Amino acid sequence: MRELVAELALGLREHVLPQLGSHAGRAHLQTGTGGDVTFAIDEEAEAYLERFLAERAPNVAYYSEDRGLVRAPSAETVLLVDPIDGTRPAMAGLESCCVAVAAAPLGNGAPTMGDVEVACVAEIKSGTTFVAARGSGVQIRTADGRRPTADLSSNTDVSRMFWTLGFRGRPALPLVRVLGELIDASSVGGAVFDLGSAAFDLTRLVTGQLDAYLDVGSRMIEEAPSLHSRFEHVGGGAILNNSPYDLAAPVLCLEEAGGVVTDARGDPLGDRPLLGSGHDFQMSCVAAANSQLHERILGFVERGIARIADRD
Repeated sequence: MRELVAELALGLREHVLPQLGSHAGRAHLQTGTGGDVTFAIDEEAEAYLERFLAERAPNVAYYSEDRGLVRAPSAETVLLVDPIDGTRPAMAGLESCCVAVAAAPLGNGAPTMGDVEVACVAEIKSGTTFVAARGSGVQIRTADGRRPTADLSSNTDVSRMFWTLGFRGRPALPLVRVLGELIDASSVGGAVFDLGSAAFDLTRLVTGQLDAYLDVGSRMIEEAPSLHSRFEHVGGGAILNNSPYDLAAPVLCLEEAGGVVTDARGDPLGDRPLLGSGHDFQMSCVAAANSQLHERILGFVERGIARIADRD
């Protein structure tokens, strides 16, 4: 399964790579099961995914953003596949786009995030891959064959924190009310980025380029229900926080590297359902390179959530 997951991720990467930066790939075709826009570049990647599994693993089920759950005869394993995590960076020809593939046993038909056993994140532009197996660590390989090791940051100072956040589809003013104190605290001695791909963001913690990643959208709606309609308005009628297919593969990679990942309350993600899209399946995420920094970030998040809850 580890070989299959890596082969699929690299095959998708090779298929998408020639289209990076192509304006033709920006055509809107439809809306995926997760509610986001399906672009032409997404549709071509999904078609490759379907062909690959039909030929190489016809008895493996899969779940993708645009197809939802595609069952297979007597399937014992399901692949959670995001053929292009970071479609918008891909269309712009930027580096922050990845293929993300995770594998879990189907079991009773309701696997969770904690059931993911194997994962691969492949950077589309560079060809670098991150392959993780639960309990066995994460292996990094560059396109030229080098094998760098995970190098998580030891920084525990929020004022020096380099971090990234989930921004697409989230209403800007409420999001800044929640994270504004953290943005201000790190804006001079550190930095904050929106890179457009949760898989790329989380694997930057593995490489040591970033200290933390935050997506607080789902908790914002939980604590301030009046924001539900604001999220739908920004999302073109859908709520576009992170779904399991966005997080399953990179979360395992980061956890196997020694990073800390929870939701925006500080609770583990392991019990969250793996197969599903839409608001009921989406989850917040606070990831940090070490536990001290993670705890300090959660303090900022709590104060920020209190600000929007009071307004609500």
